[in-house]
Parts: sequence; C-alpha cells; structure tokens
Amino acid sequence: MTHHNHDHDHAHEDEHDHEHGSHLSDVQRRVRALETILTEKGYIDPAAVDQIVEHFETRVGPHIGARVVARAWVDTQFKARLLDDATRAIADSGIVGQIGDHLIAVENTPTLHNMVVCTLCSCYPWDVLGLPPVWYKSAPYRSRVVMEPRGVLGDFGVSLPDSTGIRVWDSTAETRYLVLPLRPAGTQGWTEEQLAALVTRDSMIGTGLARDPARPCA
Repeated sequence: MTHHNHDHDHAHEDEHDHEHGSHLSDVQRRVRALETILTEKGYIDPAAVDQIVEHFETRVGPHIGARVVARAWVDTQFKARLLDDATRAIADSGIVGQIGDHLIAVENTPTLHNMVVCTLCSCYPWDVLGLPPVWYKSAPYRSRVVMEPRGVLGDFGVSLPDSTGIRVWDSTAETRYLVLPLRPAGTQGWTEEQLAALVTRDSMIGTGLARDPARPCA
C-alpha cells in the first residue's frame, strides 16, 4: 500500500511539474514526495522547512561570503588575518555573527587558481555561502574536478592561461574552504559594497571568476 501511494504521489508530481514547465531531477522528485509524506504524517512542519530555506537563502547566502571577499580586497590587514585564520577573522569582523570552526581561505593569484570540492559527500561552507548548488553535490563534479580541473572550468566557461596552475581542495566535515578570487582590474576606489556586487558564489568555490566591473550584473 505504501508503495502504491508513493507511485501515485510521484505520478502527481510529474504531472504538476509538466504543467508548470519545470524540469526536476529524479532525486528532487523523490525529495518532494518524501516531504509530502512526512508532512501528511505530521513529522515535519512545512512552515519550519520554509523558514530554514529562507534563512540560508536570504540571511546567510553567498552575500555573506561576498562581503568577506570585498573586505579582504580593500583591507590588507583583514586579508592577512583571513588567510591566517578565516574562522576567527570573520568572527571578529562584524560581518556576520558567528560561523563554524575550521574555515580556511585560499587566495587566487595570477599564477594559481583554487577550486573546492568534497569528494566524499558534499561538505560546504553554509555559513558564508548559503545553500550549496545542486552541481556541487553531483557525482560527475566531485569526480571530474579532481582528475581534470581545467576541463571542469571550461564547462563553466572559464579559460585560464596554461601558465596558471590549478589546485583542488577537498573539503571534509572538519575543514571547509573559501576561495578568495582575484580582484578585477579597474576597481580602484570602489567601495566594499560595490566590490561585493562583483563577487559570485561560483568565484568563491573556484568554478568561476569575479564579475567584469564593466558588466556587474552579467
């Protein structure tokens, strides 16, 4: 009986998704079905789930990390502290109230580009980047980025000179990473707020670069 109900819910989700033109993965459909069942049985409160998602999307989110990066771009002393002990530097900065332990910041340079992955599961610095993107948790990304990081960057539309080395950092439950991307040229005199608008989530994972200052909303 339970299996029959699951199939019915799954079919209903497929019909609903088709009507609205969305393209959910099989995993996303299963999560929706599971959430529906748990809600019907009274195990979870949909409002509480919505509040958790809203918290990480609007109150935490990648804009926290963007502010950290922008501060490091304009404040050399903060940057030094960030690279020495990211957890303490961010906690002392006043940018955000508190983050988890063991966050490490790694700096991109003209000769070195950093990328972050979690090969075992999907450990991710939620405190400063919010919810992880779906592709970060996917098996193809987790396996390919270690073997062919330059090819993965190409998939994201990033082309680096052959002279630029690439280092991949593997996150764990104990240690997580934040990439400090290169500051775009032509931003001298910009405020932290202006600079933060150039920092993307992908640039702090290493699969992207900071936005072009000539096209800050691109």
